[in-house]
Amino acid sequence: MLPTIRPETPSDYPGITEVNDLAFGQPTEGNLVEKLRRNPKFVPELSLVAGIDGKIVGHILFFPVVVKSGVGDGEPEGYEEYEIISLAPLSVLPEFQKQGIGGRLIKEGLEACRKLGYGSVVVLGHPEYYPRFGFEQARKWGIKDPFGAP
Repeated sequence: MLPTIRPETPSDYPGITEVNDLAFGQPTEGNLVEKLRRNPKFVPELSLVAGIDGKIVGHILFFPVVVKSGVGDGEPEGYEEYEIISLAPLSVLPEFQKQGIGGRLIKEGLEACRKLGYGSVVVLGHPEYYPRFGFEQARKWGIKDPFGAP
């Protein structure tokens, strides 16, 4: 059965938290989503849920982030800043994983980003999974994440 993909509503919040907690096996991502919703940069149209028979089985969130560019000398005036979108988190209930739900959330989410005028999306995630959706290694563009991940 194909899920319905749509923007979240406030009544979805408990289900979204549950999906994230169960998918990741701990509450970090569920807590992150709640905090990002309270941030003034939160874009409600970029927090999507996948539902089957009224049950939320998946969730994806895209959130604006700033990328600094330029050689700079460590001083803020040495860099240019660009706002782009980050994908995180993506979660699917364990019993619904490996059925294409995450892929549908990514594709529909990327399309929603395009419609809102975002031309770039970054993700800190599995290097075997995300390239099938067009993602490439960030180092190709000289982008480094602030957490030191590969």
